[in-house]
Amino acid sequence: MVRPVPAGDRRKMLRLLSFIAKGRALPAATAQAGRLVLESADHGVLAVDAAILAAALSRGLVARAGNAILPNKAGRAWLRRYAAVMDPFAAQHRAERFVTRDDGASFVLANDAESPLTLLRSRKDATGQPLISEEAFKAGERLRQDFTLGQMLPSIGVDWSASGSGTRRNGMLEATDAALAARQRVEQALEAVGPELADVLIDICCFLKGLEMVERERSWPVRSAKVVLKTALAVLDRHYHPAAPGRRSKTLLHWGAADYRPQMPRS
Repeated sequence: MVRPVPAGDRRKMLRLLSFIAKGRALPAATAQAGRLVLESADHGVLAVDAAILAAALSRGLVARAGNAILPNKAGRAWLRRYAAVMDPFAAQHRAERFVTRDDGASFVLANDAESPLTLLRSRKDATGQPLISEEAFKAGERLRQDFTLGQMLPSIGVDWSASGSGTRRNGMLEATDAALAARQRVEQALEAVGPELADVLIDICCFLKGLEMVERERSWPVRSAKVVLKTALAVLDRHYHPAAPGRRSKTLLHWGAADYRPQMPRS
């Protein structure tokens, strides 16, 4: 049985395990005593306390292969238990995972069971293919992740979190750098897909509305929302993963008529 993590270290342990859960990382020393950085070629860099990494290793929450730190089943189970402690009754009905930004600095708890995209990806069409591709699913979830990190969901009732510590400007609590960066990414993505498709992405990917609800609200024909959503996700995926520019230069070299033949210099 894994020894309990002290209450004061749980957030740090959560941040570490969420980063390691994405894949192997290599620890490296820093100029600051007691601090390390975990470097990964796939998902960036994370600065951690050396004591937290040592605690994770001693408790078997991460594995070591040579100098590399690897995820394991115990660490993933700890993440799930931590979510259950925060909300034990709802956790039994969820399919949750911790999503970490590429820089490792921010994470959110994502519930795949409530995402319409998860349902669409699990369903098959007449040819046996998923209703949406893996690329489209990842693009929609990336938008949802930034939308959540940017704290763009409308609050219901009194926001008591504003009474905590922080600096105020113009009567409002300043957002963190991570939240502001996430909002900018959302704005850039929605601008790239255009206003005709952005509303559908926001409703389905971020507000988690079902296709039928979107069709009713817009008075669309039955099953039309699926077609519009697939188009919107394809455009969104191209925004996140733009095609590499062609190798051929598009510079115009010479005007010529249909019967033009270049003059070759004689040697």
